[in-house]
Amino acid sequence: MTTPIIELKKADLTLGDGASSVHVLKSMALQVMPGESVGIVGPSGSGKSTLLMVLAGLERIDSGEIVVAGQPIHAMSEDQVADFRGRNIGIVFQSFHLIPNMTALENVAVPLELAGRADAFDIARAELASVGLAERLTHYPGELSGGEQQRVAIARALAPSPAMLIADEPTGNLDTETGRQIADLLFSKQSERNMTLLLVTHDPVLAERCSRQVRVRSGEIIDHGQSDAIRAAMA
Repeated sequence: MTTPIIELKKADLTLGDGASSVHVLKSMALQVMPGESVGIVGPSGSGKSTLLMVLAGLERIDSGEIVVAGQPIHAMSEDQVADFRGRNIGIVFQSFHLIPNMTALENVAVPLELAGRADAFDIARAELASVGLAERLTHYPGELSGGEQQRVAIARALAPSPAMLIADEPTGNLDTETGRQIADLLFSKQSERNMTLLLVTHDPVLAERCSRQVRVRSGEIIDHGQSDAIRAAMA
């Protein structure tokens, strides 16, 4: 039986205090198998992005368990989670989150340098070439188009060779054609590297490209979907 790469058990999270508090995740449970591509869909404010942030260790749950790649990240310190995330989880955001006064090459190399990799710039060059930006290494984010900035962000996420890639509305700030190209890139990288991909999106066409769709509403998963990987694991 295949072991899930992600196992979320009875995860609860409330944000804010007093009258302004919001119960964002309500006893949420989820399993994701290695190599799956999972589209997380639902209305605005349903908890989709918060779910991703919890799985990446960027948001702490109030109660429950989160096991990623066999490690209980809910029980780790912030430093331990940051170290684990840097080695195992690549993250792509809607708004790119590039450092404006650093070149494309520097943006991709920085996380590797922080992790102590002596070959950080060699890896960064290779990753930028792999996303079609070999000629844009010395350009700053302000000199790049939105699609190019997202390619830099994808290269940065892929550079540590993570087992899992998390993408929060990765095409949300892009026009239709550029968004399609970015989606093609994400799925091709996921396939060639046999990564697990979790993708929050409002785009039904993009969600349908995933091996299954998880539907979230009012902080609860109302449909887990079912893929070949899940069926095989349950057999």
